[in-house]
Amino acid sequence: MFQNSPSRRGIYARLGIGIGAAVIAVLAMPGLAQAHVTVQPGSAEGGSFSVIAFRVPNEQDGARTTELQVILPEDQPIGSVQTTPIPGWKITTKTRHLDKPIEMFGEQLDTVVSQVSWTATNGGIRPGQFQDFNLSLGQLPESGELVFNAVQAYSNGDRVNWNQISADPSVEPEHPAPILTITPPSAKQDSTASGGQTSDDKEVTVATQGGSGSGSILPLVLSVVALLLSIVAVLLAWRWRRPTPEAEVADSPSRQDVNA
Repeated sequence: MFQNSPSRRGIYARLGIGIGAAVIAVLAMPGLAQAHVTVQPGSAEGGSFSVIAFRVPNEQDGARTTELQVILPEDQPIGSVQTTPIPGWKITTKTRHLDKPIEMFGEQLDTVVSQVSWTATNGGIRPGQFQDFNLSLGQLPESGELVFNAVQAYSNGDRVNWNQISADPSVEPEHPAPILTITPPSAKQDSTASGGQTSDDKEVTVATQGGSGSGSILPLVLSVVALLLSIVAVLLAWRWRRPTPEAEVADSPSRQDVNA
C-alpha cells in the first residue's frame, strides 16, 4: 500500500507558500523604492499652465498622515497657484511679497503664493494608502526644474521633511525633494503663438501622466502566475494525501474473511 508521507505533503505546501511570498515580495519592491513624496507627472511643458499632483504615500504602519505642506520655489515665483477641494482635507495658503514684481498677461504681480497646506479633517491617509494633492500652476518657466519642499506630518507627531537634493544624480537621498522637470514648449505651441495669439490669451494645458502601460501590466501578470502556482501546489498536496485505489482495496477486508 502506497501512502503519502507527511514530509512530502509539507514540501508541496511550503512550495506553494514560498512561491506566493516570493512573487509578492517582487511586487512590493518597486513600491518600497518609490515610497516618498513625488510630483505626478514628473514633467510638464514650459511656458503655459499645468495641473500637477503631489503624491503622498503613508510610510508608517502605526500612524496616519494628517498634513502636507508644500513650499514653492523662492527663486522661481509662480504667478497663479490654484487648489481644488479634496473631501476630508482643509486647504490653506500663504503668500509672500516679491522685491521684484513679475509680469503675467500684461499685469505686474508683487505678491505670490509661497506655501500650500492640506490638513486632514477626517482621519488622513491610512497605512498602506496614498493621496494625490492637485495644484494648478502657471505660467511655468520655459525650461529647467521646479524644486519644491514638502513636509509630511503624522498622527503620532512625527514630521518628515522632503527637501534633499543629491549632488550625484545617480544617488537618491533619503528624503528627496519633489521635483518638476520643465520641458521646452512644443513646436505646435510655438506656431500657434506666432499665428496671432496675444498676451491676453490664456493658454492652459493639463499635463497627463506618461508611461506606456507596460509597468502596470507586469504586476498583474506576476500576480496571476503566483496564484496559478499556488493552486497547482495545493492540488499536488491534495493528490498525494488522497489514498490510491490499490491502497483502498488493501485496507478493506475481503468477502472471504467476512464469511469466515
